[in-house]
Order: sequence, then structure tokens, then C-alpha cells
Amino acid sequence: MINVKVKEFLDNKGLGDRLTEHSETIDTVEHAAQQIGCTEPEIAKTLSFIVDEKPVIVVMAGDGKVNSSKFKSVFHTKPHMIPREQVVEITGFQPGGVCPFAVPEDIPIWLDVSMKRFEYVHPAGGNEFTSVKITPDELEKITDTQGWCDVCKGWEEEA
Repeated sequence: MINVKVKEFLDNKGLGDRLTEHSETIDTVEHAAQQIGCTEPEIAKTLSFIVDEKPVIVVMAGDGKVNSSKFKSVFHTKPHMIPREQVVEITGFQPGGVCPFAVPEDIPIWLDVSMKRFEYVHPAGGNEFTSVKITPDELEKITDTQGWCDVCKGWEEEA
């Protein structure tokens, strides 16, 4: 079932045709890559954190892991994810479907540089059965982000 808020948001940005509904869940990076037919790193996972008692969203490549010291250098606090039972109330999306589209206006969105190495990335589309094929530049343009950050480890390409 398509998330109406996300569909309207993407339609208004001219990208409504990028929303894909899947028959199986894409609630994890592994499931999403299988359903979409891409590599796990190309999945753009959208994680929600509490920073200074307020929600913050960070979108990162599927193979990225949050690095505490990098996170702290950007947000001046250790990473604390929003508790699973509070995700819907705070973000408006179920865990597994949190996305950077049609997010409540008071939640800042950051994009991690780990996604810049891909032509396309695939964030969720508002629930655990939909995804959006989008370039990192398009993602930056349409989501009114705070900008790019570097809070991940584990993805860096070998020099």
C-alpha cells in the first residue's frame, strides 16, 4: 500500500514515478536489496536519532555503520536512536519504512557522504513495502536537507 503523504510529496517534486511497491517486505537492508535488485550498500537507510531532546534523521548507505566519534563531532552528543516504540509517533512512519520524504517540518534531515559514490540510492518510501530510486543529488535537492555529513564507518572504499 502506497503512503499517500510520500506519493503526494514525490508527485509535487516531479518524482512520483520513482516510487515502487514491492510484494515482499524491504524492512532491512538485506530484504530491500533482494526486492529491488541492487547491492546492499545502494540501499539508503534512514535512521532517526534524538539530539538535544529533538529528533534528527540521517540517511546513509546500506553498508554504513554509525561511528560514535564522527557522530559526536557533528551533533555534539553520542548517537541515541529513537526507541522503536516511539518511531511512528515522532516521525510519522513505521520502523522499516522511515524515509526522508514528507517528514514533519521540525525534523532536520542530514545526508551521509557514504551515499555519494552511487549513481542511484534506494530509500524507503514511507512503509516497509515501498522504495524510491533517486540520485544522491536529487535526494539533496528535494528533501530540504541540512546538508551532507560524515558520521559513518565501514563503507570507506579501499585506497
